[in-house]
Amino acid sequence: MPLAPTDLAARDLACRRGDRLLFRGLNFTLASGRIVWLRGPNGSGKTSLLRLLAGLSTPAGGELHWQGRPVREQRAAYARATCYLAHANALKEDLSSLESLQFLARLHGHAGDAPSCTEALRAVGMHSRRHAAVRTLSQGQRRRIALARLHLEPSAPLWILDEPYDALDADGSRMLDRTLAAHALAGGAAVLTSHIDLSVNEPAPEILQLDAVAVR
Repeated sequence: MPLAPTDLAARDLACRRGDRLLFRGLNFTLASGRIVWLRGPNGSGKTSLLRLLAGLSTPAGGELHWQGRPVREQRAAYARATCYLAHANALKEDLSSLESLQFLARLHGHAGDAPSCTEALRAVGMHSRRHAAVRTLSQGQRRRIALARLHLEPSAPLWILDEPYDALDADGSRMLDRTLAAHALAGGAAVLTSHIDLSVNEPAPEILQLDAVAVR
């Protein structure tokens, strides 16, 4: 089923972290079917920008527009249209894989029912470990559980992903490539950071460099 059109625009965006202005004058658009790879050196504001895009912080200047209207005028609708995965997996050590995914789903306003979460774990190769406690899992396995949220929120057209490939092995990276490609093919869009070169090529990611707008 095709997703709702994605139309995100940053206009003269500025970002501050504490007392430091990280960047200013950032302009870009993100439309349906596109993947944007956010790049820049450590401390340039990549994660801070993702948090701005996810609605978790407020720009120091400029504005975000969604579907032609300022995000500040439609925060609830924008929140429903986005799926944000932070760098931290946010899993509970003493819960099982399945229970942790159910917790995350409910935290983000979804039913978190066992059948749906079980199938999402199957999609990321964690079905056989669904009853294993999170504390017994490797970092790569934990990352797969966090990424299972993408299979629970397929109707969210905008994915905002902070280092989604972190700790994944080659098979996990290929799995994520397929997931991103399918999302874009369905009309969704994604903006992500990655410290490794991306191998997804359908569609080829577009690069957004923060260097040009960094405050020196």
